[in-house]
Amino acid sequence: MGPLLQYSDFLFPMDLKKLIREVPDFPKPGINFFDITTLLKDGRGFHATIEQLTARYGVGGISKVVGIESRGFIIGAALAQALQVGFVPIRKLGKLPAKTLSRSYQLEYGSDHVEMHVDALAQGEPVLLVDDLIATGGTAEAAAQLITDTGARIVECAFVIELVDLGGRARLEQLGHRVFALLEFPGH
Repeated sequence: MGPLLQYSDFLFPMDLKKLIREVPDFPKPGINFFDITTLLKDGRGFHATIEQLTARYGVGGISKVVGIESRGFIIGAALAQALQVGFVPIRKLGKLPAKTLSRSYQLEYGSDHVEMHVDALAQGEPVLLVDDLIATGGTAEAAAQLITDTGARIVECAFVIELVDLGGRARLEQLGHRVFALLEFPGH
């Protein structure tokens, strides 16, 4: 085993794009899937991702991070821990045990539902919505609607990856939400 890395080893810029795997024809032909599991398995890359998001949102003003199932849980929970705030999951239909709010949405390759516990957020509470990727914005829009249904206030919607050609950012911005992405890729 080599020597332990020092904190300063994480301060140097990394090309996080090199840690993202592109998988053609997944989940169906014609869709290119941008896979963050290759970023997550790289300790320095995962740390750098959370550090960059923490630097952006660590100035206060956020009481909870809301993560979208499933990879948004990984990024969101790590970020919530770094920010020392709570974490709220938005899950697929039927996965939460208590009373929920639900929203349906369209994906570029089908439709689905997401839900959140009705008591997860408070009226006026400032929250950060997080997911690994934004493409057409259907999932993020449904998640944002769930948050606003509770009366909470979305400070920003944050993503590791934005597929810039698919219009998800514009979709959220048209609803009045600010959007941030660490990395941009063409979408197709």
